[in-house]
Amino acid sequence: EMENSNKGQKTSDAAAPSAPDTDPADQRRPGDYAPPDRALVVGDGAFAMAMATAMSRRGSDVRVLAYTEKVRDEINSGENKTYMPGYRVDSNIKAYTSIEEASSPDIQLVLLVIPTQFLRAFLVKNISCLPTGCPIVVCAKGIELGTGETPFEMMIGELPGKYHKHFAVLAGPSFAKEIMDGQPTNVVVASERQDVAKLVQRYVSDGSTLRTYVSDDVHGIEIAGAVKNVLAIASGALAGLEFGNNARAALVCRGLAELTRLAVAMGSNGRSMAGLAGVGDLMLTCSSSLSRNYSVGQKLAEGKTLAEIQEGTKAVAEGVATAKSVRKLAAKLNVEMPICDAVYRVLYEGLNPREALSELQARPLGAESGLVAE
Repeated sequence: EMENSNKGQKTSDAAAPSAPDTDPADQRRPGDYAPPDRALVVGDGAFAMAMATAMSRRGSDVRVLAYTEKVRDEINSGENKTYMPGYRVDSNIKAYTSIEEASSPDIQLVLLVIPTQFLRAFLVKNISCLPTGCPIVVCAKGIELGTGETPFEMMIGELPGKYHKHFAVLAGPSFAKEIMDGQPTNVVVASERQDVAKLVQRYVSDGSTLRTYVSDDVHGIEIAGAVKNVLAIASGALAGLEFGNNARAALVCRGLAELTRLAVAMGSNGRSMAGLAGVGDLMLTCSSSLSRNYSVGQKLAEGKTLAEIQEGTKAVAEGVATAKSVRKLAAKLNVEMPICDAVYRVLYEGLNPREALSELQARPLGAESGLVAE
């Protein structure tokens, strides 16, 4: 059994039972569990549409809370041309711009697919509109600027206590396009309560393409999801500089050591770093141009400025803002994170990506002693 690993985070009063990998007494296949009759997906971007589609394919009636009337109308017309062009929207997905219309007491699952830097404003504005008594699962991967808080901590801080025992976090290697294409995808859901994690696991897993594991390492999984976005910018820069597999492998390995050190400093037991949210998501985002963060790094190394890159896309690359938050948090906790620090300096201090790599390679020699190395 896994130990409770959230000692370093602000938590609810709910107990945090351990979450075993399987229940030997339950031999049902993943797709045999009943899906939620009705689900609410907050967000209208690519991953929001992917999760809405995943739940729709399970047979759920899905309501999508869109940010703009334009995207709402696109979804209700059958194609989200802004964020997920080329894919038909299932008939049992309907979009709204009013949470009063989208939310209802019979909703059995809420997925918050909102960029980290906008999550708190949404929670404050809609504090009385979210359904109660059902899992509320945050899918954002980042750390808030200013406060240094993770999405789970923001939910604890902003929503009333009646919601707290229903919170969970979903993470892992999951490109939206591949979920839409029905390709095999494994994710992890973490909660302080085993019953909540297992309920979300059964809701989301379809028995064929989308499989979910459970964990109690809420904070570790959130830190992994946030830091990997910063490291993906570094990996994209390596590609833009036309470096090869040796450099990327070193980046993934040493980056994993950095995010593990920070997660442990925040209260994680570190075990999740070897799982889907850690090494799994890190490998994914550091190896494909489908990653928005990877693309940012690649374009920076090719000579574009951050302003030029951001002007040319509607999607949010979470790692750009998270680089600031991680740097501040690492300094506060006295955690050494040289790769993430170099990414920050490239983004905000004008450091040339090639020069940043040279500085990293010229650091004093050290020893490697596992994921929490030196």
